[in-house]
Amino acid sequence: MERRNSGWKFSLHCSAVFLCLLLSACGRGELDTLRFKNEQVLYGQTARIQGFDPAKAGDVASSMMIGRVYEGLLEYAYLDRPYHVEPMLAAELPEISNDGLTYTFHLRKGIFFQDDPCFPGGKGRELTAGDFVYSIKRVADLKNASSGYWAFNGRIAGLEAFRASSAGNTPTDYAAPVKGLTAPDRYTLQIQLTEPYPQLLWVLAMHYAFAVPREAVDYYGADFVNHPVGTGAYILRKWKRNYRIEFIRNPKWAETGRIETYPSTGTEADRAAGLLDDAGKQLPFVDRIVQFVVDDAATAWMMFLSGQFSFSGISRDNWDAVITPGSDLVSELKKQKIELISGPTLDLFYIGFNLDDPVVGRNKKLRQALSCAFNPALLVQYYNGRIKPVYGPLPDPLPGFKPDPTAYSFNLEKARQLLAEAGYADGIDPATGRRLELTLELGGASPDVRQVVDLMAGMFDKIGVVLKASYNNWPAFLEKLDRRQAQLFQLGWVADYPDPENFLQLFYGANTSPGPNHSNYENPEFDRLYERLRTLLPGPEKDRLCTRMAELVIEDCPWIFMYQPMDFALVHNWLKNYKPHNFPYTMAKYHRVDNDTWNAWKAKNRGHD
Repeated sequence: MERRNSGWKFSLHCSAVFLCLLLSACGRGELDTLRFKNEQVLYGQTARIQGFDPAKAGDVASSMMIGRVYEGLLEYAYLDRPYHVEPMLAAELPEISNDGLTYTFHLRKGIFFQDDPCFPGGKGRELTAGDFVYSIKRVADLKNASSGYWAFNGRIAGLEAFRASSAGNTPTDYAAPVKGLTAPDRYTLQIQLTEPYPQLLWVLAMHYAFAVPREAVDYYGADFVNHPVGTGAYILRKWKRNYRIEFIRNPKWAETGRIETYPSTGTEADRAAGLLDDAGKQLPFVDRIVQFVVDDAATAWMMFLSGQFSFSGISRDNWDAVITPGSDLVSELKKQKIELISGPTLDLFYIGFNLDDPVVGRNKKLRQALSCAFNPALLVQYYNGRIKPVYGPLPDPLPGFKPDPTAYSFNLEKARQLLAEAGYADGIDPATGRRLELTLELGGASPDVRQVVDLMAGMFDKIGVVLKASYNNWPAFLEKLDRRQAQLFQLGWVADYPDPENFLQLFYGANTSPGPNHSNYENPEFDRLYERLRTLLPGPEKDRLCTRMAELVIEDCPWIFMYQPMDFALVHNWLKNYKPHNFPYTMAKYHRVDNDTWNAWKAKNRGHD
């Protein structure tokens, strides 16, 4: 899943002004009043989002918001590691045929969509198996230009033919049968595959497979992206685009007697951390979730310190003020009972080349030269050691991960040699007689993004190449990638599920833009190996294929491999049941806010209003 580059919008002075306005508007009114009513209200930060359509969200921020409202057949167990899926809207895990091609799901009965004007009388109807048939067809429909079709591409019998039939200007016929996607009865869903697909259960826990009611799509039309209608724990109450998103507890859960409880299984470490204190209690705990779009890290940090946000990341600029040389939390924050939580991510950041571009796309030696010019040690230093270099397309600890430098890792002498072989000796473009200029597209313009670009420009400058930055807002950036208009671009991938296939599909020829293969990389040998890999269960053969496919990508250089981050976060002690999770999209229902603890903190640290 594409990760949004964080962007800074305001100067530090403007940040302080914005914070004062926000606290005066919310601090004595909304934020405190709701808590005094004993409502559990969770305030936090989000990024600008594209909307609430599960078929079209390809970024983390939008997926997090979608997971508040919509649900799927399966979800990840919250506390368990290693990760595994468990039933959500399914009554149980599926029955799987001996040949691994047919999955039969039985749905839970009595699950209702939220009340909404799209339904007769405004009353939400019961979920049926047909809703999943419809929702997966929506992802396949060419008119929807879904960013998630890669998850089903070529895997479900008859879905390719349905997709082909959706081309053109005539309305798509959603009543057209798809052999591999059927609902034998109201509560049974059957999926028939074209070949074994071990990742299917992971995919069915993603938002692309969440249940969407057709009534809502028909009723809202093009505006459906702004009107989510789901079965989830929360419903969207207000959305002020690029400023504030508010969710409230879904009353349909109580009205229909739906019972969801906090998990009762966990490790002794989970128990010691208080993560099992709410075992067996009814979900969700929080009554409201209010998230503000705060692009400026300084503003978000001040809001965390003032108690407005329960959770905060740690920006590079704040690192030395928050973390001791021994990687512990500073005593001042410990005294406020703020907790430092850290763990590895399954994220990978890179500079992508658009292989459709006439300059970088047709010249492998140029891409190799630029890869050799990239110095990861400078980024490690810039990020206070919170990242580690990667030398291939797979993050640690997935099979195929490359722990050591490769033939095209940092080597300035080799970079200059390859640049000359590419036809740009000393960085001079023979077509102009001037230095070669390349344009890097960015999805934000924060000081952090700009400083990283300056570092990159300095690296390229050492071999005589000029790197120019093109700053975009996030939607415009994604549009350029989808339309193949970028030359170079900086992006990150957050694992959709814990399988190397999820990263290697970023190089599969059938997934080129608007799919997730934004480098538009095509290699027949890689594609052949990928088509074998995606049918394999974990084991030595799969590990061997991962290694070979990584080697092909490293040789062809569609990416400059940048880094894999560690995850560091700070949590106030009134936020309960928080455990880091690499796939947290439906996890808000587990969190709880302790108002007594929050009020005690407020009295001690802020005084009474």
